[in-house]
Amino acid sequence: MLVLTRKVGEKLVIGDTIVVSVVEVGRGSVRLGVEAPQNVSIFRFEVYQRIQEENLTASRAAAASEITKAAAFWRQKAMATPGQEGKHK
Repeated sequence: MLVLTRKVGEKLVIGDTIVVSVVEVGRGSVRLGVEAPQNVSIFRFEVYQRIQEENLTASRAAAASEITKAAAFWRQKAMATPGQEGKHK
């Protein structure tokens, strides 16, 4: 981790396209301004963590749902064509 000391009005550059400015320093907090291209997502860390958790939960639910659908499909197909188990075209 890089640790820097900056004063109000000073900036730092990340890569070629992201500029972080110290806007205000108060009691126990620092206000930062971030300039970045529109295609770069910027989140507070706790918000980013929550998004990742929700994405993981949603993907697990979708995967379980797809497995259930596939199992039902193959069960129905097996019932429609008795005696054809294990044969492939």
